Amino acid sequence: MNRRPLLWFAICYVGGSAAAAGLSSRGVVLATGAAALLALAVVLCRLASWQLAAACALAVGVAAGHRLWADARNVTELPALLAAAEAEGPRAAFAAEAAGTIMSAPEIDGDRVMFRVAADSIRLASDGAARVVRERLIVHIRLAEEPEQLTAAAWQRGDRVRLAGELTRPARATNSGGFDYRRYLSSQRIHWLLTVQGTAAVEAAPGPKWTAAALLGRVDSARAYLGGRMDALYPSAQSGYMKGLVLGIREDLDPEQFQQFSRLGLTHILAISGLHVAVFMYALSGLLRFARISRERTLLLLMFAVPLYVLLAGASPSVIRAGLMSVLGLFAARMGKLKDGLHLLAAAALLMLVYDPFFIEDVSFQLSFVVTVGLIVGVQPLRRAMPQWRRGKPLLDLFAVTLVAQLVSFPVSIYYFNQFHLLSMLANFVLVPFISFVVMPLGAAALLLAIPWEQGGKLLAYASHYANDWTFAFVDRLASVESLRTIWATPPLWWVSGWLLLLGILFRVIGRAAQKDYESGIERAENLEMTMPLGPATDYPFGYAFGKRSRKGLYSLLLLLSAFLFYAYQPQILNRQAAVSFIDVGQGDAIHIRTPTGKHILIDGGGTLSFAKPGEEWRKRGDPFEVGRKVLVPLLMKRGVQEIDLLVISHLDSDHIRGLKAVLETIPVRRIWWNGTVKEADDAKELLGLAVSLQIPLYRANAGNRQQLDFATELNVLWPLAIEDPQQRVLNQKEQNESSVVLAVKLYQSTFLFSGDINAVTERSIIRYDKSNRMDGSEHSPISIMKVAHHGSRFSTSEEWMAYWRPIGAVASVGATNTYGHPNPEVLAKLAKWRTQIWRTDKDGEVRFRIGTTGMSSYKKE
Repeated sequence: MNRRPLLWFAICYVGGSAAAAGLSSRGVVLATGAAALLALAVVLCRLASWQLAAACALAVGVAAGHRLWADARNVTELPALLAAAEAEGPRAAFAAEAAGTIMSAPEIDGDRVMFRVAADSIRLASDGAARVVRERLIVHIRLAEEPEQLTAAAWQRGDRVRLAGELTRPARATNSGGFDYRRYLSSQRIHWLLTVQGTAAVEAAPGPKWTAAALLGRVDSARAYLGGRMDALYPSAQSGYMKGLVLGIREDLDPEQFQQFSRLGLTHILAISGLHVAVFMYALSGLLRFARISRERTLLLLMFAVPLYVLLAGASPSVIRAGLMSVLGLFAARMGKLKDGLHLLAAAALLMLVYDPFFIEDVSFQLSFVVTVGLIVGVQPLRRAMPQWRRGKPLLDLFAVTLVAQLVSFPVSIYYFNQFHLLSMLANFVLVPFISFVVMPLGAAALLLAIPWEQGGKLLAYASHYANDWTFAFVDRLASVESLRTIWATPPLWWVSGWLLLLGILFRVIGRAAQKDYESGIERAENLEMTMPLGPATDYPFGYAFGKRSRKGLYSLLLLLSAFLFYAYQPQILNRQAAVSFIDVGQGDAIHIRTPTGKHILIDGGGTLSFAKPGEEWRKRGDPFEVGRKVLVPLLMKRGVQEIDLLVISHLDSDHIRGLKAVLETIPVRRIWWNGTVKEADDAKELLGLAVSLQIPLYRANAGNRQQLDFATELNVLWPLAIEDPQQRVLNQKEQNESSVVLAVKLYQSTFLFSGDINAVTERSIIRYDKSNRMDGSEHSPISIMKVAHHGSRFSTSEEWMAYWRPIGAVASVGATNTYGHPNPEVLAKLAKWRTQIWRTDKDGEVRFRIGTTGMSSYKKE
């Protein structure tokens, strides 16, 4: 431990920063105290010197204090406006005018422009004079006409702007485990959004030329120029991919293409990282050696070139980490004091966290450091455990690197992305070297050649066209093997830490057991060479020959890792509680039910309505918000929904089905119940066609259908009635509301009523039908929870409906900014009259219930 003081200091500093980021102030104090006691114990046990133990304890305290200090300063300079916004709720908006400097490259996507502004003055409509502030803002500009795109394209980082619009707070996560936009922006010290209508409300002018923002603006211009060159060199289907691969420009990457790479765990290829920096340094140093530049000057030139490449590549946390390690390594090499990679990594982590403690919450920062540590620690012992073949050495080296990278990135990947493809290892083994040493160098060389000679660049790029086509075909082929794609619930942090700790111990056990066997193998190989006649080189298949004690330790670790895997894949296997979640999907419905035996039912999937008109194709965005892909699917995957046993489509209106396309494409669905109709709408036809193409059985839900899904789950369809003409199996129905599937679900002794979008007339028909099926004329018990029909429309939830069902509680699934006036005040008055507790997704966010043998309880977002 004493031999690596910088490494241990960095580990403790990272731990202190992480503790301060995830714990309360009291928890931080306790954690710091525990670190001090641990340091004392280490000294008493003579595991380290008191100087190192004191330094490590100090690192924890300083890192925690630094983060708490940063949190205390990370507040808005508009406290009165913040209080007003919190009082008014999520719809609060305040007319304001802001002046400041553009701090990020403006992103134009259809009819929206987005960039960041460092505001130095803000004038509220309610105030007479502007306030001098230092406030970072996210600016969203909604373009009114297509020519405004050209106006916005002229803006750049470093420009001075004055904008008139509305200040709002970023949205919180309204679903448990959902993306928290407010927290994400807060980690970047941004607390307000400024929404602007049209470029007429923007005054822009060039700012000072030599500010940091202006200099970065020139880097943006260079990136845009190079991106334009890529567009000229590659067809549209490949240019976005190549821009991401070579320049780190991901805005033009096809979302579906990115999703295919993501499924196979290949997104690191599209994010500029250590691999790209290494290739860049290798190519540049090769050119310098060819030019007969001395080693000392080569190192110096590389030290200046790497930061420029980091800026040109977008300066994401992963590329900053790689750039810092490279510059530190080059400096140490030039000074003749080059340390091992762990010391360089530790120094890079310290520098980044000292500069910005919020880096620790960045996913790319975490993945970059975790994978790099794993490669440094794990590849060498694993490689020595493998056969020492001379001819197959490059492939064995690549296999070791790929396997270690997969093992160490696995817990972080499933924590954030909740999926792992069993062919990911094969995809990385084949594509990482192919792309890194063939496609990327070809693309970079073609780009550089195209600057002075465009035709020569196109000729060179032409060779990589076929390589890209092969890459895309290979990725599509592997990603299409759905049976090997696994879904994992978000594991607890202790599990992630435990997995990484066990891997570290495993690598250490292998490394210790390897050394003697490796050395004896070399001796045996040398002896064989001394006695063998001259001839071709011989491969020596020596690897580890573990002793009995080592084997026991190895088997114990593998068994423990297997137990960790099983727990992560089936964390709810012993949970016999049911759960019903009314997910907040805006103005629409999406209800997820988990039964006591772990079966999953999904009722509807929400949907974002489109109001595009002919002639407004320019408004279409490259990656539009889609509730299924952005909200519903990530939530279901985070909760470990590995397959949906029953999908109920209440009816075919857009606000109930548009999110389901992403569900069908991502999560296996065993069967579908729907209302037995079709609708002449593109989204309805596309959804049903997709279900047929995926060979998912579709069943018409008829009143009277009952099913016992498991020992505690009973389904009872109340509407629509069975069709009278058996020859007409599917009806074409434009108005779908009154054909909604109405479903009662009994979980243990609690009953939930899901009523789609029916109105009062259909409600009376359902009451008559239900009464007619009660032969003894008895009344049913009050239902536990009723979904308020049609989002609380005044034409639904009649007095008769309430009197018949007598619900104890009700949930209204409505959008926070809906223009329909849902839920209607008359409906709310009826619910209050019957003393029915009401929950609303627009105010309460996701509404969740737990149901067990002893009853039912609601619980808040986690």
